[in-house]
Amino acid sequence: MQFVITAVGPDNRGLADPIVHSVTELGASISEIQMFDHDQESVFSMLTRVELGANKVDDLQTAMQEISSRTGLSVRTWSPNTNASRPRIALCATYRRETPRAVLEAVRAGTIKAEVAAMISNRKACRGLAEEFDVPWFEIGDEAGNANDDRLIEICDQQQIDYVVLARYMRILPPSSVWKYAGGRIINLHHGLLPSFPGMRPYHDAQAVRMLTFGATCHFIVPELDAGNQTINQSTFSVPPGTSLDEIIRQGQEENEPKCLTEGVRRVVAGEVQLHFNRVVAT
Repeated sequence: MQFVITAVGPDNRGLADPIVHSVTELGASISEIQMFDHDQESVFSMLTRVELGANKVDDLQTAMQEISSRTGLSVRTWSPNTNASRPRIALCATYRRETPRAVLEAVRAGTIKAEVAAMISNRKACRGLAEEFDVPWFEIGDEAGNANDDRLIEICDQQQIDYVVLARYMRILPPSSVWKYAGGRIINLHHGLLPSFPGMRPYHDAQAVRMLTFGATCHFIVPELDAGNQTINQSTFSVPPGTSLDEIIRQGQEENEPKCLTEGVRRVVAGEVQLHFNRVVAT
């Protein structure tokens, strides 16, 4: 049985050793370890992926809780096998409704075999969508739309979320949040083709260099923004020369982006792909 252990907290010496020693003492086979020191923030982050017998789940949880209490690390233990039949999704959105609606409809239709357990936003725009699909709604933004990132993670913990889906969620998650749900648990839709068109205005940038093919990218989130090596799915559409930017954006937002995200989420939930050493691999 596969487990992903993440640990985030104040940087100090000897933080990795207790986790490694604990899992090996339980008989786990370690398949991946990543560590990173955020020097400017004095934050330590670690991901450990292990294979361990299902009969050791309680022992693993107890060991990680003890390490968390002793070191001050925020430790999470997750297995993709726990809710394998119907993984729990947190759907994050800001203004646009097309992509979150597409995910909700795909879940309702059974195309995505999961449960949307929470809808989280830094704005009020999508609240009606949550009510329409009877999904618990959580608003985490202030009046200016600044998101409470700690609250987002708190909600995901409380709702026992397996995957966080950023469906045109127009906020950048801080590295500490990304590490807490690392290991292929955060899925993002970028409204451009990566790695060619990162940033906030990919439609504009692609048109500026006279592209006639536009697209969207569904990818796993890692601390490096739109890094491009974690692509789950890409979809494209072509337009005739002279097509207006407004029409390009309309086609992208209303037709292509929803299609791209739903197929990407379906692949992850179905266990067809996973993230390993920050690379997407087929399973």
